[in-house]
Amino acid sequence: MLFTELGLSESILRAIAEHGYTTPTPIQAKSIPAVLKGGDLLAAAQTGTGKTAGFTLPILQRLLSNTKPTSGKRQLKVLILTPTRELAAQVQESVVTYGKYTGLKSTVIFGGVGANPQIKAIQAGLDILVATPGRLLDLMSQNCVSLSAIEILVLDEADRMLDMGFLRDIKKILAALPKQRQNLLFSATFSTEIKTLADSLLNTPALIEVARSNSANEAIAQLIYPVDRTNKHPLLAHLIKSNDWKQVLVFTRTKHGANKLVTQLEKDGITSMAIHGNKSQSARTKALADFKAGKIVVLVATDIAARGIDIDQLPHVVNYDLPNVSEDYVHRIGRTGRAGSNGVAVSLVCVDEHQMLKDIEKLIKQKLPQEVIPGFEPDPNAVAQPIQMRSQQHQQSRKPRPSGNAGGGSKPAAKRTSTPKRSFSH
Repeated sequence: MLFTELGLSESILRAIAEHGYTTPTPIQAKSIPAVLKGGDLLAAAQTGTGKTAGFTLPILQRLLSNTKPTSGKRQLKVLILTPTRELAAQVQESVVTYGKYTGLKSTVIFGGVGANPQIKAIQAGLDILVATPGRLLDLMSQNCVSLSAIEILVLDEADRMLDMGFLRDIKKILAALPKQRQNLLFSATFSTEIKTLADSLLNTPALIEVARSNSANEAIAQLIYPVDRTNKHPLLAHLIKSNDWKQVLVFTRTKHGANKLVTQLEKDGITSMAIHGNKSQSARTKALADFKAGKIVVLVATDIAARGIDIDQLPHVVNYDLPNVSEDYVHRIGRTGRAGSNGVAVSLVCVDEHQMLKDIEKLIKQKLPQEVIPGFEPDPNAVAQPIQMRSQQHQQSRKPRPSGNAGGGSKPAAKRTSTPKRSFSH
């Protein structure tokens, strides 16, 4: 199937063609016709499958088909909610890219930056608003944005929104929307909580699932390196240098751990930056842009900050610490192996994390291969120590956040530099 067969207008097809794309990914081939029909949709797709274009392309088409010429101010017709600032920026970039020749107007709003430019963009008149829940509620409370004419609502990465404690915020936003509207819910997994939310939100939705729930992308080679906890940093530096890795996304369990690892790698002569919730938005944007542009070798991230990082053909992901929640392993390694390219996901596992590894292998239904690196053999007599804050951190991630600080972001500075003719992952 080609994009030209999906019922998209010439203006949208022109923008797609400019980026060298001709063939939709499986989620796009299924979701675009479903959204164009006008009904509700519940879709499960792993990171990197192309779900963002799976809803932005048909939404642009629906607006083009339904919008009547008017001399008055534009009314906001589409609301897209995302859990993080980085993901909001990515979605807005997709809307701008593929809506280039449509004449439709959009903007993105998020916390962590000044609200005045966002308010001015809304007041100028919009067709599409991309938002994180906290900043949207802030502006709604100030009567700066009206949702009374919304025709299409998208909840993107709904599973992560629930994990971050946004359910109460989402319910407040839903209460301000018209009863009659099209609802599109996208999630990486179909958890019990997601099914409950879908039952309350969606009306006889079309159901799309392009990968087994909680399954890992087969294009990703996964490998476990057993190592003592004190040797994790030396082993990581060894792997980067001996294999001449040029672009590595590394996950740590904590913000402090991310900062510490950056300091250690810099001393080894490996250019590194960290991205996490305590970093200012400008620092996060710069780190991501420098990483995309190849100015730094390693980007060290925590789970929440990494959601929304979208980099074509990222070759290596390293779990410096295994995640507290098994499902996050699938999200982490999904940063590589995108859009048909191959990727490598490496995990450095110490004795403290053996149970975590068992939980992950149970979730993804496969035993992961292990390899011991000479010189970094783990001590067979090492005793596991409890991982501090393990359960407490997960519980905190589910608590509602103060709406004023919930999710922010800015548009990543780096652009795609090549336009190969292939399916795309945005």
